[in-house]
This record gives sequence, structure tokens and C-alpha cells, in this order.
Amino acid sequence: MTVAQMIHVAPAAPRGDDRPEAGGAPAPASAPSFAHRDSSRAEFWDERFANAFMPWDAAGVPQALRDFVTAEGAPRATLIPGCGAAYEAAWLDAQGWPVRAIDFSPVAVESAQVQLGSRASLVEQADFFTYTPPFALDVVYERAFLCALPRTLWQDYARRMAQLLPQGARLAGFFFLKDTPKGPPFGITPEALDGLLAQDFVCEANRLVDDSVPVFAGAEHWMVWRRR
Repeated sequence: MTVAQMIHVAPAAPRGDDRPEAGGAPAPASAPSFAHRDSSRAEFWDERFANAFMPWDAAGVPQALRDFVTAEGAPRATLIPGCGAAYEAAWLDAQGWPVRAIDFSPVAVESAQVQLGSRASLVEQADFFTYTPPFALDVVYERAFLCALPRTLWQDYARRMAQLLPQGARLAGFFFLKDTPKGPPFGITPEALDGLLAQDFVCEANRLVDDSVPVFAGAEHWMVWRRR
């Protein structure tokens, strides 16, 4: 069964251009003005972290991840790309899971390392598309990473995930299933997500979550994709 068959989605919004501009959800009235508009650049994220403008930040560990870890029983070596504040990295480490969290924004990495304190070494500044983890992976945790990338990088995302994860390993986390004309966040339709991942992954779990931050509300799904 495809992702599209597993859920019902609202009709697609009219397609706009693919430029990374705020527009995936209405911006707060107090949103600052930014010089950088290309979310494929570290400077884009540096500006937002430096200004503490992070409407995607849930400031904690989501319940769906807690449930996933509990169900696993045994520790799983995990990579968190585009980790931002990296709350989950500290929590996973506390559960005994080997974990590395990466971000290519130096400001985001510095902020996460300060927050993690004694666990600061879990976070590294790195480019997901070239990074090699220090251990074989069981899980890549997706948390607002795909939707942060311009659509022109989505095929590269899928290709790199397939390279990083061995057969039987999983891509697990949150996917923003909504056809947004602009972004970030860049939403994706279920059909497009199938097209992106189904060649190398099988979708084993897909459910709408009810504790999303406003920017993702009503369209954020916890999903687990197993590497073929």
C-alpha cells in the first residue's frame, strides 16, 4: 500500500515557484526581516537561529519518538540530520542509544552544544550529503529536515538516505504531508513522497500526530520507512 492510499489529504494548493521563501504556513506578525532566502545555504539558518526565530522548534522530545524508542527495546545507532536544537540527541543518549546529530549551520550547532552541556560532543557541524557517521546506522531520525530543503535537493536526500542505511535499517520520524506552494517548510504530497522513497524503502508506519507545533499542525505524520 502506498502512502497516498494510507491517508486522505486535502486537495493540492496551487503550485507556486520553488524559491525558498516563508510561505509554508503564515508567518507570525512579529517575524523579523531576513537577508538570506535560500534554505540550501547555512547563512539562511544562521540568521534564524541568531534571531531565535524557530517556529518549527517544539522545544522538547515528541511523544511519537518516545513511543518508538520504547517499542524498540534495544538501543539503535541513530543519526539526526539538520538537528537544530538537538533535544532528541541528548534524550536518546540518556536512553543508551548511540547518536550523532549534525547541522551545517554553525550558529545552530553552537546553540545546540551550549544547550546540551556535557553532551555537546554529540553535535557536529557537517553537511549531510557528505557526512560519514562514526558507526553503522540502524536509524536516521527525520525531524523537519526534508521540508527544510528546497525541492531541488529532494532526490539527493533520498539517494543519500539509501546510501547511509543498510538493508533493514530505518528512516523514522516526521514528514510534512501537505502541498505547499512555497517554503520552508516545503510540504510534500503522499504521492511525491512515495515517488521519492519507495524504490529503496518500504513504508511500515504512517499516522497523523496531534502534538505538532502550529506550522505543521494537521499535516505532520510519524512515519517509518525500512530500507529494502
